[in-house]
Amino acid sequence: MSAGQFRRGGLRATAGPRLTRTPESNPTRDLNIPFSQWTKEQVCGWLEDYGLGQYINLTRQWVESGQTLLSATPQDFEKEMGMKHPLHRKKLQLALRAFTSKVAEKSSELDYIWVTRWLDDIGLPQYKDQFHEARVDGRMIQYLTVNDLLTLKVTSQLHHLSIKCAIHVLHVNKFNPNCLRRRPSEEKHPSPSEVVQWSNHCVMEWLRAVDLAEYAPNLRGSGVHGGLIILEPRFSSETLALLLNIPPQKTLLRRHLATAFGALVGPQAMQEKREYGNATGHVPLTTTAKVKPKKLGFTQFSHLRKKKPDESADYICPIDSDALTVNGVSRLLSPAHRGFSSTLDRQVEKRQPAAVKAQSNVPDNT
Repeated sequence: MSAGQFRRGGLRATAGPRLTRTPESNPTRDLNIPFSQWTKEQVCGWLEDYGLGQYINLTRQWVESGQTLLSATPQDFEKEMGMKHPLHRKKLQLALRAFTSKVAEKSSELDYIWVTRWLDDIGLPQYKDQFHEARVDGRMIQYLTVNDLLTLKVTSQLHHLSIKCAIHVLHVNKFNPNCLRRRPSEEKHPSPSEVVQWSNHCVMEWLRAVDLAEYAPNLRGSGVHGGLIILEPRFSSETLALLLNIPPQKTLLRRHLATAFGALVGPQAMQEKREYGNATGHVPLTTTAKVKPKKLGFTQFSHLRKKKPDESADYICPIDSDALTVNGVSRLLSPAHRGFSSTLDRQVEKRQPAAVKAQSNVPDNT
């Protein structure tokens, strides 16, 4: 058959990128060989599998072996590979660090296609294009910072909290890709430990079950999911009423929502939310508040290139090696969670400080 003749079979034009090539099916790459010894073609093939195929042409001109990437700086990625997107550089750095540390992270099994589905589940589908373009995968999720989210055009404070709580649920469930429930259980009174795993769709189904079906569609794109409802102490029935666009004059309807909300989250969580709301200096959660980028002060310029050892507070949801259970829900202990919950703070004080994992080598997006 000549080259110009039509041939049946092969892959359909609509086939996804993972069908055309997968790391496991690539015969030219021996995963037992250290990354530093990979050839130029093996490195380029890996970049394509990893969602960074647009940089292959320049990489082929620059890279001699895997060691070239391991020895490079983020500035080298930008200059030699034309990698202008800060989150692409961060993605590459995290992957290279995983090759050298040889520590298997469950989050690395979740690719950037899965992350777009996860955004659907937590009620933030409007950011799918930005996350997809940045190739944000499971490994990147656990190292996202406030400024990373702002780069992804996520400016709403409520949406930042939504993502923070959703990442926390992933941590507690060891990055199980199916930990969020897309359908509520048959039980009429689910426990808080079940509700914390509810997707945005589950919350909308619950609204229909408590006779608020006409307001349920207002939760699309709101970022409301079970993790946010249970774990964020400032998220109250008033916050939910605002998101549902229930008019303030409909007092009976709002009272009905407050009763149903209290039954959903349980007495302990409701007490915690009340204590947090009554605390001095409490700022109510609004639907319009925006997050401002974290700016470096004059004294911090010397640390631009050499990062400080403890940067866990910069992450949206810091990783910690310990956890405790509050209200039947597992919560991670971290210095960044101080003030997150009055009940949690008291329980943390009764325990020894957790040993926080060293994260000094985690790259930022510079």
